[in-house]
Amino acid sequence: MGTQKLNADVIVIGAGIVGCSAALHLAEAGISTLVLEKGEISGEASGVNMGGLGGAGWGKSPSLQEHLTMGSLDIFKRLQNELGYDLEFRQSGSFTAIHNEAQYAYAKKQVLEGQNNGFNLELMSSYEAKALEPELSLDMLGYVYSRFRGQADPLKTTRAFGQAAIQAGATIETGTEVTAMKPQNKAWKLETNKGSYESGVVVFAAGAWSKSLGNMVGVEIPIEPIIGQMWATEPLPPRVFGTIGSFESRFHWSENLYAGMGYPPELTHSGSQRLTRHLYGRQRKSGEIIFGGDRRNVGFNKTIEGSGIDVNKGHATEILPLLIDLPIATTWSGLMPFSMDGNPIIGRVPHNENLFVATGLASSGFGRGPGAGMLIADLVAKGIAHPVLHESDLARFAN
Repeated sequence: MGTQKLNADVIVIGAGIVGCSAALHLAEAGISTLVLEKGEISGEASGVNMGGLGGAGWGKSPSLQEHLTMGSLDIFKRLQNELGYDLEFRQSGSFTAIHNEAQYAYAKKQVLEGQNNGFNLELMSSYEAKALEPELSLDMLGYVYSRFRGQADPLKTTRAFGQAAIQAGATIETGTEVTAMKPQNKAWKLETNKGSYESGVVVFAAGAWSKSLGNMVGVEIPIEPIIGQMWATEPLPPRVFGTIGSFESRFHWSENLYAGMGYPPELTHSGSQRLTRHLYGRQRKSGEIIFGGDRRNVGFNKTIEGSGIDVNKGHATEILPLLIDLPIATTWSGLMPFSMDGNPIIGRVPHNENLFVATGLASSGFGRGPGAGMLIADLVAKGIAHPVLHESDLARFAN
């Protein structure tokens, strides 16, 4: 067989939520776009996460975080309300539980600072929170409520982004793994298991696999694959309406930065030793209550760690006592792209003409991915970076 050539203005590598959003926005800008995906659309982290999204508002001077969280929220609304895709999207609000006095003092300070900066956060007594979310425990010292947080089904959503991109004119080739790439005549030539492709511009949007793409062109993209694992109950009638979290990990990480330790910040484990408990969950439209939270650095190993599931269920049960009598029905895991400084990597790849990257969204890639895809598409289309992208420039890692 001869090699296949499919010339596109832009090739996006990776059909997770970032890559599909980038393809959608590039195609809508009239740019011919091809997405190459080694597996299926939404085959990795984009399809197996909790499905939480949104932020705390735009604030008084929006930074990259607001463009990613609130910008993505706007795109979720557009896809479901205007374009008619069923994402199971709801702007449901979130409740973050406060377990002890030290966490309470920290949460109160965070809420006051946030409110002063124009963010929509509310510190509630457990009594007030329970009026909005009836299954919450009264034993917590309080809850932080954020009304801009939401939820959607990860698999349906990422596939909808893929469909919307195709409708806008993009092409998505699944089962196509990039094995090598090199610059050739002011373009990029990509070798894959299905032949070679050429394009003027390449965007890396391969999540935890972005580092190996960088290696192909001699560029260090400091991304580590971090395993997250989740569990679900059997389907129940509607009992939990918002997304649920805990201040335990956020408080721990605020006091223990673990900077420069050779692994990303804000993990729950150092090797096999647990540092803190992290928690997020919700009830799906189909009825299962799902939770997760552990973040372990064990390479590309997706093996479920059973004791971590038990710790996570115990943590969730403190906040939602109804879970006490509900057995775990299923467990699953995925790999999240954590950068070595914990911040996103979105922008140009230094010293490489027409090469771009969008990765490092850590555990909130689903909720921030649409905005990341839009920002990178905007940069490719216009050639000028949005000012907030200075925060995510890969050049910051240069020695």
